[in-house]
Amino acid sequence: MNNSIALLLLTITLSFTSCTNSQPSETNLDAKTFAQKIEELDNETIIDVRTPGEYSEGHIENALNINWNDPNFTKEIQKLDKTKPLMVYCLSGGRSSSAASKLRNEGFTNVIELNGGMMQWRNNNLPETNQLTKNNKEEMSVEDFKKTVNSEKYVLVDFYAEWCAPCKKMKPSLDEISKEYTENVTVIRIDVDKNPTIAKAMNIEGLPTLHLYKKSDLVWQKLGYVTKEEMTAQFK
Repeated sequence: MNNSIALLLLTITLSFTSCTNSQPSETNLDAKTFAQKIEELDNETIIDVRTPGEYSEGHIENALNINWNDPNFTKEIQKLDKTKPLMVYCLSGGRSSSAASKLRNEGFTNVIELNGGMMQWRNNNLPETNQLTKNNKEEMSVEDFKKTVNSEKYVLVDFYAEWCAPCKKMKPSLDEISKEYTENVTVIRIDVDKNPTIAKAMNIEGLPTLHLYKKSDLVWQKLGYVTKEEMTAQFK
């Protein structure tokens, strides 16, 4: 197997194990550095590549919403100035990494990514606009979450998002565990797009993330795709 094929297979594997991006670099900045860069640069364009629903629930000020999963993504980015710095982010970094690669291939020469996306932005208590309103409440409060994991049974928590490919791949295993281990395991799934406060409180940095609790204690956690066998091994 030559080097190019091996690299391609590695890239494909990583894309299906977790929805995160790579480590910080000069063009892939941590949240605080990304915020500082916005302040330093003149005439930069900030692109939020999440869905319109995610964007409406909270985004970086002045960010444009160009959905990476929209068929018109390529057409929309052609409207942007390729000579200006371009700041790109999503929820956890996976989609923005793909979008940044596309942008560079389309001739954008100064593309800067937010490592860890809005999850890291929120974990660092950085400002955002259009937060959730009273008419668009989160599904579960942090207080309710704490009550749920304070159980004599194991509580297996799946932090996921509808757009996350490895999350979808892992769901059947979680459904099976919920049916087969009803006496000693409770399975709950938390959509981080609809519950950003819990995601921030639990320091969720990528998707999928699994937490296993017993009487409120976090006894195991794992980022990325996990097999059913690895999950069940934790509470057998």
